Amino acid sequence: MAKGGVKKAAAAAARAAANRLMADNRQARHQYEILETLETGIELVGTEVKSIRNGKANLRDGFCLIRNGELQLHNVHISPHSHASAYFNHDPLRTRKLLAHRREIDKLRGQLEKKGLALIPLNIHLKGSWIKLTVGVGKGRKLHDKRAADKEKQTKKDVRSALKNF
Repeated sequence: MAKGGVKKAAAAAARAAANRLMADNRQARHQYEILETLETGIELVGTEVKSIRNGKANLRDGFCLIRNGELQLHNVHISPHSHASAYFNHDPLRTRKLLAHRREIDKLRGQLEKKGLALIPLNIHLKGSWIKLTVGVGKGRKLHDKRAADKEKQTKKDVRSALKNF
């Protein structure tokens, strides 16, 4: 019976390692109110995969566009791989194609035509052996909205700490 428990624990650890967060755009949730999310694949070259697995991706200034019926990821910096020559390495800021179904792209296009909505990359994570990107449809927040969100976050934190001490 002990062996079965060990196998389950090992399987759970393997699943946790296979579903790992590689890069996160924490600023996006502050700047935008995220209305809907979509998980997409990314078309990458080999050195980009190695750099992302080493945690060398930055989503802070990234954005997505729909051009010619394709989702494209712009301005996301993936550092060149340190153990590859300059000839085989990739351009850090190149435009990358996102892989999504036609229905999903059409649905996003309809939402983006509304005023004030944008497509923002939220995080890059592993799903098994695949590298996935979570994209969010967001509406830009005004300064007073950001202040209200920070105030609400602080009150929740205070209530949580008061309950913990009580």
